[in-house]
Amino acid sequence: MFHLKVFFYKLIMQVLKLAGKLVPQSQPFIFTGKDSSLALTKLIIDQDTQHVFIVTDAVLNKLGIAKSVCNLLAEHQVKVTIYDQVTPDPNESVVNNGIALLRKQQCDLVLAIGGGSSIDAAKMIAVLANSRQTIKSVAGLLKIKKQGLPLCVIPTTSGTGSEVTMAAVITDTENQSKSLVISPKMIAMATALDPTLMKGMPPKITADTGFDALTHAIEAYLSRYANEETDQFSLTAIKLIFKQLPTCYHHGGDLAARQALAIASCYAGLAFNKTNVGYVHAIAHQIGAKYHSPHGFTNAVVLPVVLDFYLNGSEERLADMAKAIGINTNKLTNMQAAEQFILAIKKLQVEVGIPKTLCCIEEKDIKTLAKSALKEAHYFYPVPKYLRVSQCEQLITQLCTT
Repeated sequence: MFHLKVFFYKLIMQVLKLAGKLVPQSQPFIFTGKDSSLALTKLIIDQDTQHVFIVTDAVLNKLGIAKSVCNLLAEHQVKVTIYDQVTPDPNESVVNNGIALLRKQQCDLVLAIGGGSSIDAAKMIAVLANSRQTIKSVAGLLKIKKQGLPLCVIPTTSGTGSEVTMAAVITDTENQSKSLVISPKMIAMATALDPTLMKGMPPKITADTGFDALTHAIEAYLSRYANEETDQFSLTAIKLIFKQLPTCYHHGGDLAARQALAIASCYAGLAFNKTNVGYVHAIAHQIGAKYHSPHGFTNAVVLPVVLDFYLNGSEERLADMAKAIGINTNKLTNMQAAEQFILAIKKLQVEVGIPKTLCCIEEKDIKTLAKSALKEAHYFYPVPKYLRVSQCEQLITQLCTT
């Protein structure tokens, strides 16, 4: 029976892969370097924009993260409305309240400034601003009917890669789950990778978001959809993250390291935008929705446990990643190199303060978490190897006891 299910899941992935090739995808114009956020702002001005709707969170707004952008817009008589009510793992209310304010102010462009939560909320606000569709009606794959307002993005963390992807995740508070929305209509017009806005990122957030980007790159490289282009993005991102994450964690003001980590996150986003992700994200989404565990942090803890499962069958691809981070694999078998790569991930976890376990998980929830994770993964993600329900339960249990 399990083998028949796997055949069915693989068939679904083939259909989705074909559908993906038929759907045109744009790519944002990417500004990089110090003060690139101002270069992006000038682009917004040149588009004859009348009123910008900035989506961010209260902490960043209080810190004045958008001040230079707002000042430049004001100099050119462009109106600004700031919506700073985004919370971690934004829910339907965050999005709907933003849409209501945008409509009231009659804004004509959405600008996200912040981490993954602000960017995901901004994507949904932009695409639903002039639509009768709801969040529930667009949840899933390619369900958005019309193009929304222009969207620009200035990430302040180096992790989600959401600035270049066509996906957003919104929390369904009623069902304690996360709704995944995937559509090329959510791809931003432009983004700015500005290290000056990232240098004040606390070490913990640096570690969590850095591991989020690492997870994107690794799952993209292991995906059945991986190709030569995505492989190059993935391996470059993995190499940069292993080199620069410790520097950013210990020396947050290093702009060169911040810039490199931002580029790595962007590359990982470009990779998984075409390959999708895998079991790490599927499991992390359920844990995050149930216990409000930060997404990047949850990915970080789940990652090596899932890679241990992938080991038999994906050792060659894991060995490739070992080479990318500088492990001498000349005298190692693929299996030995793969094991060294997973060990390197565990060492990196220790260096940047990522624990081995998730204390939030309750034993009574494990069966439900496993079933929900597999439902998400098997209908959306081209995983390299398939988990049974019992195996997924064992993995989640291991997250509590490792």
